Amino acid sequence: MTAYNRKLTFNRILIKLSGESLMGDKNSGISHPALKDIASEIHSVHQLGIQISIVLGGGNIFRGIKSSEYSIGRVTADYMGMLATVINALALKETLNAVGSVATVMTALEIDRVVEPYIRERALKHLDKGNIVIFAGGTGNPFFTTDTAATLKAKEINAQVILKATQVDGVYDRDPAKEPVTKLFRRISYEEVLRNKLRVIDLTAISMAMEQQIPIIVFNIGKRGNIEKIVSGHKVGTLISGEDNEG
Repeated sequence: MTAYNRKLTFNRILIKLSGESLMGDKNSGISHPALKDIASEIHSVHQLGIQISIVLGGGNIFRGIKSSEYSIGRVTADYMGMLATVINALALKETLNAVGSVATVMTALEIDRVVEPYIRERALKHLDKGNIVIFAGGTGNPFFTTDTAATLKAKEINAQVILKATQVDGVYDRDPAKEPVTKLFRRISYEEVLRNKLRVIDLTAISMAMEQQIPIIVFNIGKRGNIEKIVSGHKVGTLISGEDNEG
């Protein structure tokens, strides 16, 4: 890995990717162009010397929260969703390796014939060696989202920030997909997100981030170069932190 001479705002980050970000123009599953674009974006940031961890969702394959649509119990459905995150993680790992970054998958589920089990000390060693670590399997427990898993992992590995990748430019006062006129926040407090139930990120995850004082930056993964801009100190998307909202 090559580190360039550049002042960086963060040295260790956790990127939260939804499963839907891997779909591209497809209605479900994994789009090869979308997967390669995301891997290339992450690789370019990795080349700067940033320690990178990733938590992946599985909504492009199966969402446990929609279990009632399939007449499947919620607990079973959540485990199915966790397995979907493993599929996505393996696909991203192989693509990252192909573009030149060394990546490994660790999971909260016990499937060690396929991926490594999550052990905090081992994850930290991977990061210190310069490997990208992809966390799959959520928290390993039903009823918890991958947003919550991302917040837990960020605290455990001492990540300086969570970068929440979305399909929009940040946090809005209303759903931009449903409302013609909305306001994009450049900075907003944890408390305001909770008070107004701005569901760009799971509210349990916001509560945990607030308790642990882990900043979250919500940004558009569809705009190339955004992650590199963030780690280089540019204002991109919405910063969720303990500071007051500045609009």
